[in-house]
Amino acid sequence: MFSSLTTKLAMRKAGIRSNTFDFSSPEPKRGAKGAPEVDESANGGWPQWMTVKKLPLTAQAWLSPLPPPVPIAPKCPKVGDLAPLDRDRQLQFGGGKRIVVLFLRCSRRNPSLALRTLANRHQGKITCIAVSHSSHDATRKWMDLLGGAWNVEVLIDEDRAIYAAWGLGLGSVWVEGEGWLGEKVAGSINRTGSMGPGAANKSNGNNTKGAAAAGAADEEDEGPSTALGNKWQQAGVFSIDGRGTVVYAEKATRADDVMNLDAAVQVLGL
Repeated sequence: MFSSLTTKLAMRKAGIRSNTFDFSSPEPKRGAKGAPEVDESANGGWPQWMTVKKLPLTAQAWLSPLPPPVPIAPKCPKVGDLAPLDRDRQLQFGGGKRIVVLFLRCSRRNPSLALRTLANRHQGKITCIAVSHSSHDATRKWMDLLGGAWNVEVLIDEDRAIYAAWGLGLGSVWVEGEGWLGEKVAGSINRTGSMGPGAANKSNGNNTKGAAAAGAADEEDEGPSTALGNKWQQAGVFSIDGRGTVVYAEKATRADDVMNLDAAVQVLGL
């Protein structure tokens, strides 16, 4: 996953050393007979030096996260489909509300600002929702760095159940784009001690099932922290009319794809 030139360049720009994921260094401690020491009780059978807990949060955002708690839909909804319902019904449609939903990728600056601009311009006419798979604390810090959410409703989906319902899984191509605020956000949540997904979901309090699942995963250390989201998570934007029907659908195929939010709004008659 880290062999392509573009990915290596992106990692360098993000301040991640090329040997960060080289688990052959440092050399593991050897036992009396020369075999690597393994503490099975502490690290699930892996050598202690291999634990992802020792990686910075910005590096863990590059690792494959735990799968979402629900199956990923085989494909994204297309124009004319009814808007999917997620497990906890965090996204509600119909009732005459015209909605634009932006599924974010790992604390990106540009699409978030564009959505906020459109929400302000069309206040009272459409509802703009941003779905974040970063933790509650990281998302709040990231929005503060952007100057606030203003008229955009922000939903926290750290276990990525909403993403899964809309057919958005992990991609295989990531290219560094402008506007990732991961370093600044990581510094903030490291200072406050809110690093794990369990703590983030508990502070949110909106998704008890997600909090329980994420808290259990955090305790078992089955995967890297998802506090900053994940670099490989797919993004997309969808428009839903007042009857709950998808009228615009665009899935980002690369991290540097620029989604057409203006078109997503125009299709709603604005």
